[in-house]
Parts: sequence; C-alpha cells; structure tokens
Amino acid sequence: MTDWQGWQESWDRQQEWYMPDREDRFRVMLDAVEAFVGDKPRVLDLACGTGSITRRLLRRFPEARSTGVDLDPALLAIARGTFDGDERVSFVSADLTEPDWADALPHVPYDAVLTSTALHWLDGRALVTLYGQLAGLVRPGGILLNADHMPDDSTPLITAAERAFTKARQERERAGGVADWAEWWRSVADSPELGELARERFRLIGDPTAGDHSEGEVHPVGWHAETLRAAGFAEARAAWVSLTDAVILALR
Repeated sequence: MTDWQGWQESWDRQQEWYMPDREDRFRVMLDAVEAFVGDKPRVLDLACGTGSITRRLLRRFPEARSTGVDLDPALLAIARGTFDGDERVSFVSADLTEPDWADALPHVPYDAVLTSTALHWLDGRALVTLYGQLAGLVRPGGILLNADHMPDDSTPLITAAERAFTKARQERERAGGVADWAEWWRSVADSPELGELARERFRLIGDPTAGDHSEGEVHPVGWHAETLRAAGFAEARAAWVSLTDAVILALR
C-alpha cells in the first residue's frame, strides 16, 4: 500500500527548505477565510499540488468543502491518495492556461479561491486572464488569496542580504539531508508507485530533475493588487509580507 502520508510529509519538507515561513502564510490565509466567509466555506484550491492547502483547510474547518485543480498527474495522485474516500474533497485535472479550464469544476461560485507558490509559473498575460476568470468564480463578498514570490526590486541591498542569509541556511539544511526540488522529483521518478506519472509530468510540464527550482515570472505586490482590481475584485491588498513573498487578499 502506498504511503501517501509519507509523500505529503516529504513534499512539505522540500517546500519548507525554500519557505521556512510556509505555515505562517497558510495560517494568515485561513484566518482570512474565517473572517470573510466563515467556517464552512466552499473553497477552490487552485494549482493544488499535493493538496497542502486542503489538508490545512479541513483540519481547521471540518465542515469545509474543497475542489483541488492541477495539471501535474504525479502531485494529483498524491492528493487523491491522501483524501481517498473523503466526500468533502474533489480533484480536477486542468490546464489553467486553457480558456475552458473552469468548465470541469463541480461547483460555481466559490466562497474562496486559495493558491500558494504556483501562479508565478504563468507569464504575466496568462495571469491577467486567470485573475479575470477567477473574478467570475468567486461569489460577491467572497475572497481570493494568492501566496507567492513577490519581490521588491526597489531595495537591492535588503534583497542581497536576504539572499545571502537564505543561501547559508539552505546549505546547512542540505548538509543535514534535506531534499531540494530536483532531488525530491528524482525520488518520485524512481518510485514504483509514482514513476510513470512523474514521467508523464515531465512530458506535460517539464523535467524538474534537470536543475534547481526556477522562480518563473514574478511581480511585486502592487502589480497583483492593481491587476486584481482591474479584473473585477472590489479591493485587493497584501495580507502578509516577508522579505521575498506575500499573500495578496482580494475581495470580490
């Protein structure tokens, strides 16, 4: 029997190597969910990966409902295995760059859309389009929360100090055996239960074992807030900020 919990924990450790404050942003996101839409929300877990947000959502709000959407077959397999038999959760395989991706969703509208460290893989034009689509999927009074890399290029000295500090921390943790992005994916590709799905992922999205985790296309907090307002959200602002990342909260 596949140890889905083990795969979840290894994914969390790998992600925390990049983001040691990962749980902080999740807490802020769930605080916002409770504040704006209550403790029984219908949530769209966008680019859900292994279901990290959904796990924390249901732990805090047992009466929540979640729809996870992703294109990655290996990560979706971990998510589906983890929540097998849980009627509160459903998963959809979809490419967010396709214009009709939302047609497969089982529920519309949603109280909240939550996403973390994923949308930077879209180029700016695609993200503008996606934000417009999401405005149509969130009910009036509902919210969108996007936690992602949102650097501030206006402070180069602060950025350089942060990068040096982070590099030193990561080197210490790597020496202690923590897997990075590429190494984690090599372990997936080598596993009997996920190997074929990993190779399908490599064909669909790219081979992450070829190098370190790319930043993708990142934008500052102000760009996201302005774009979300232009897309149809009433208000948008940062709800949490670190030296490199932020959580943008948009109210429909």
